[in-house]
Amino acid sequence: MPSITGGTGRSHASKHTISFDYTYDGPGIAKGGSGELKVDGKVVATGKQANSIAFLQVADETFDVGLDTRTGVNADYQIPFAFDGKIDRLTVKLGPMMLTAADEMKVREATARARD
Repeated sequence: MPSITGGTGRSHASKHTISFDYTYDGPGIAKGGSGELKVDGKVVATGKQANSIAFLQVADETFDVGLDTRTGVNADYQIPFAFDGKIDRLTVKLGPMMLTAADEMKVREATARARD
């Protein structure tokens, strides 16, 4: 997310539950959204994304866990950024697609073009 507010403190070196909840501004393609970062259920940072990536993720962007090697979320976030703690478990919960029928057709057409 381009802008993050909050998150100025550090957690104690112990077990914590960290979650990120993202609310998409759709339906539609690349609408953006907002997110909340929580530590042990308490909101520690929020952010707004003006638009999201349309269709497919770029080929060189990665889904890193524990070590971020690509695009930083803002100018203060310098990569590579390594987490030096221990991650016991990672759970990703995807919500339903939020596309209109016309947007679904655009996705199918773009995917077919990409496969040619």
